[in-house]
Amino acid sequence: MLPALSPLLALNDGRSIPQLGLGVYKTTDAEAADAVEAALRLGYRHVDTASMYLNERGVGDGVRRSGLPRDEVFVTTKVWFTENGFDSTLRSFAESNERLGLDYVDLYLIHWPAPRNDRYVDTWRALLRLRDEGLSRSVGVANFHPAHVSRLVDETGEVPAVNQVELHPWLPQAALRAFDAELGIVTQAWSPLARGHVLDSAHGGDVLAAIGRRYGKSAAQVVLRWHVQLGLSVIPKSVSPARIAENIDVFDFELDADDLAAIAALETGERTGVDPDDRN
Repeated sequence: MLPALSPLLALNDGRSIPQLGLGVYKTTDAEAADAVEAALRLGYRHVDTASMYLNERGVGDGVRRSGLPRDEVFVTTKVWFTENGFDSTLRSFAESNERLGLDYVDLYLIHWPAPRNDRYVDTWRALLRLRDEGLSRSVGVANFHPAHVSRLVDETGEVPAVNQVELHPWLPQAALRAFDAELGIVTQAWSPLARGHVLDSAHGGDVLAAIGRRYGKSAAQVVLRWHVQLGLSVIPKSVSPARIAENIDVFDFELDADDLAAIAALETGERTGVDPDDRN
């Protein structure tokens, strides 16, 4: 069992989150259990799942199989947008908590605001209750534009701890990152490699590979290091133990100003997922 390899980022609620974690989107329960166990043995201490991923049981199994004490593993899950609303969110959380079998979660997120359905403020009030009851240590949001976050704060006075969004070199989300930082919100990146497409030679992969050769690192490691140097939390997904180990091996080098400028030039504004305003 390797010691924890990722540094911690401070959250605005007094807690902290390992900066780099394991994503398990589009994996089965069995795959998730194996990947989580492998990741935790390789030095990860942060796992991100969601009710929609249909693998919370596997995540919980992987945490238990690792043998690590519960309080050494940071586990995130999320309420799917079709369950937005106060009572439906509480029910969804109870179901997620039962599947995970971990007594509590470290971070519970609203997966999407689904603004045209207009239930995300009620969902947020449910998350605040779960936090106050100790069932989720921290609470936050995912795929929220600044206007969505501002509405939560205006109507409840409570600021999310995390905003998990699509973010990669094509879509660096500078304005959103600045907004989050002003409120002390940790910005967390899903799809940090643009579902792997940013590594394609036709989409900037050659630039990233050339940078990586200077440090003895892969193009993927360069992108993950870029996230780290931006001060983001990042959750790359893999089920391969070799790739899982590679993804966290990004804390022993530093990109220079020329590298960062070359990566900045890859921005296109292109998303691999939907715009949050269009998810309803």
